[in-house]
Amino acid sequence: MLLRKLRQDEREIYNKVIEHPLQTWEWGDFRKNTGVEIERIGLFENGKLQRAFQVSFHTIPFINRTIGYLPKSYLPDDLQLSSLQQIAKEHGAVAIKLEPNVAQPVTDKSAHWKIAEFLKKNGAVPGRSLFTKYSFNIDLTKTDDELFANLSSKTRYNVNVASKKGVKIEERTSEAGMEEYLEILAETTKRQGFYAHSPTYFSKMWTALKDSGMIRIFAAVYEGKTLASWIMFVQNNVLYYPYGASRSIHRDVMASNLMLWEMILFGKSAGCKSFDLWGSLGPEPDKKHPWFGFHRFKKGYGGTLVEFVGTYDLIIDPFWYKIFRTGDNIRWKLLRIKAKIGI
Repeated sequence: MLLRKLRQDEREIYNKVIEHPLQTWEWGDFRKNTGVEIERIGLFENGKLQRAFQVSFHTIPFINRTIGYLPKSYLPDDLQLSSLQQIAKEHGAVAIKLEPNVAQPVTDKSAHWKIAEFLKKNGAVPGRSLFTKYSFNIDLTKTDDELFANLSSKTRYNVNVASKKGVKIEERTSEAGMEEYLEILAETTKRQGFYAHSPTYFSKMWTALKDSGMIRIFAAVYEGKTLASWIMFVQNNVLYYPYGASRSIHRDVMASNLMLWEMILFGKSAGCKSFDLWGSLGPEPDKKHPWFGFHRFKKGYGGTLVEFVGTYDLIIDPFWYKIFRTGDNIRWKLLRIKAKIGI
């Protein structure tokens, strides 16, 4: 087996072996445009690429070091970890944050502890999550009737209400569609008080992904007014719902309910086998949690609640890692304050 950094001309074969949108070559190019360093590593056997992953390296202010991030990659093994340790040192990283794309239904007997023990034995510790540990997955191989029957009774009612009131779902995968999304997102974040990426971040995302076929933008329209705008990803027969924004007007027409149902139908038409709703709370959610409304909304569509392995920081430099964690805690507190006061 040969493990090495990938060349630009290997982009096509790379995208065929990775699983998640955040591991695509295009996503890496997008992150480069935001000032982040990217490394792509491939595992070859008999000259054929078997596995691959990309790591982003983010500058830590004031200390001239970086923190690596490996989101949604394959199940970690010795070869991957040794490679990560090597490239981390090349980039002056204090640690690399790992969030494997490994999940199973919460109703199944978990084997995640074995993965956790493996990571801990190799110098990793639980870290601050960037992705939630849970999500809902919808099986799109079922018929339309089966999928609709899986909706909760309240969700089916709301979908029918939106349809009867004349809400329409339109695809707006264009620069204008992205601008409209950003306009609605600004209203959403101010109203709900949560942190969101900057308009520049989304504009650069659009520039990098617009020709890939991975990014799609949809709008829920009522009486000529866009009430909700969603950004969707399609990658290797999986549909993802990473970003959504909605206006506070006309809440009674249930536009977002129809939007998610129509996304299920879109995923089927696009040949997707499953639909990852990109995050939720766990099996016993706290009703006071700020995400509880999102969780309840997604739960109504009958998906399977799955649990990911979680987040682990592979420590490279213990001394500077402790300093990084202290600064990171302060940073997140400031971001929450900014979101609440709308600056």
